[in-house]
Amino acid sequence: MKETILIVEDEAEIAELVQLYLKQDGFKVHKAALAADGLKIIEQEQIQLALLDVMLPDMDGFTLCRRIRENHLFPIIMLTAKTSDTDKITGLTVGADDYITKPFNPLEVIARVKTQLRRCTVYNTAASPTVYDANGLYVCKETHICELYGKAISLTPLEFSILWYLCERHGKVVSSEELFEAVWGEDYLDSSNTVMSHIARLREKMGEKPRKPKFIKTVWGVGYKIEP
Repeated sequence: MKETILIVEDEAEIAELVQLYLKQDGFKVHKAALAADGLKIIEQEQIQLALLDVMLPDMDGFTLCRRIRENHLFPIIMLTAKTSDTDKITGLTVGADDYITKPFNPLEVIARVKTQLRRCTVYNTAASPTVYDANGLYVCKETHICELYGKAISLTPLEFSILWYLCERHGKVVSSEELFEAVWGEDYLDSSNTVMSHIARLREKMGEKPRKPKFIKTVWGVGYKIEP
């Protein structure tokens, strides 16, 4: 049996279709039509990834995502019928790792799920000891610990991957294209908003001032860098 997936979706046909494809691929699946029921399942089961609909009867998916992020770091993929960049960015800034716009191909959902779980596996697998420690920021690739001035910062696997990629190349400017292709493992297709949203959330967690960040600097028109 593979990982356990939670689907929070009030449209029964969509939930059942996604569940069918996930089960055919060997995943264990829990379903909920309400956000409240989804939160109960998370506390009762070992969930490795959640698929959240944005429009739910009792709580919008953005709020649900934010609630989950208070205590859990597993990957979250938003399922949304809204196609505006604002809605997509909202999902990313509240802690989602990816989003899929309805209507979608179930095979695309499976592919996205596998991508997120693969990244999470890499994040949780010990590697050779590698540490970035400068200016009050401590990041350890082996233990996946991130501390700022001695205080632990809770990062999702995706957020840690972004930060580590920048730390590993400290002093060098990394373009949005390079960062996206390295961390997401997909071709860059005008995904600057995706990268920008995750950088903004990282800065927020680090207590960075938006206009004068100390750690993750923006090199306008080029990309991002962490000073050596």
